Amino acid sequence: MTQNHLPGMESSAISVLKRAVELDQSGRFLESLVCYQEGIQLLIDIQKAVNDDSKRGHYREKIKGYMDRAEHIKAHVNQMKEEGKYHEQVRIAEDAIGYSYEAIFKPYISGALTEVWVEDPYIRHTHQLYNFLRFCEMLLKASCKVKTIHLLTSPDDVDVGQQTSSMAELTQSLSAHGVTLDLQYSTTIHDREIRFDNGWIIKIGRGLDYFKRPKGRFSIGYCDYDLRQCHKTTVDIFHKKHTKTL
Repeated sequence: MTQNHLPGMESSAISVLKRAVELDQSGRFLESLVCYQEGIQLLIDIQKAVNDDSKRGHYREKIKGYMDRAEHIKAHVNQMKEEGKYHEQVRIAEDAIGYSYEAIFKPYISGALTEVWVEDPYIRHTHQLYNFLRFCEMLLKASCKVKTIHLLTSPDDVDVGQQTSSMAELTQSLSAHGVTLDLQYSTTIHDREIRFDNGWIIKIGRGLDYFKRPKGRFSIGYCDYDLRQCHKTTVDIFHKKHTKTL
């Protein structure tokens, strides 16, 4: 790294660590931990590049402070998980952006994740089927080896043919990637819940269908869901040592 790159690195570190503190203060601990780790690594890279000893000492102190906070968060989260008391809540405001499936679920995906349960009554219409497809794609790209995805949803009374054919195609496509889709239907399902076999449980008020319709096919947010506006909803995250099947 050259000295010319330092201002940009410092700006990035400040931005990431500012976000970490904001998430930390709002109780979104795992998300804050990801930002702390990213920011700390940036500071370490900067410290290695600077030549001034006083600046090195300054960065060393900053790194230590943020590392201490990150370790404290890890210990707190682990204790709450052990006691079965972990609960985190994210409130998504009307028209908010930045809440793609990657943003919501990535902090809770680990290498140990192999099985996922999705309970959502509204995986029926075309855009909802695409939502579930995007969720599956997110899992395939994540740092885990998911082998089975269980989906419990309600049948489409209007166009059951489209729902059936779409699910059959997705089942075949997932199978080609080494993933089994276990599909079940229920006419009495109401709850919306996603469970990971690593213990994390995510409940979204609107299920996977919290994105707004894009303003046009060539509008920003049509392809990138991080830029797609959202409906107002709440995301509750829990952790349990043992998750049960649907």
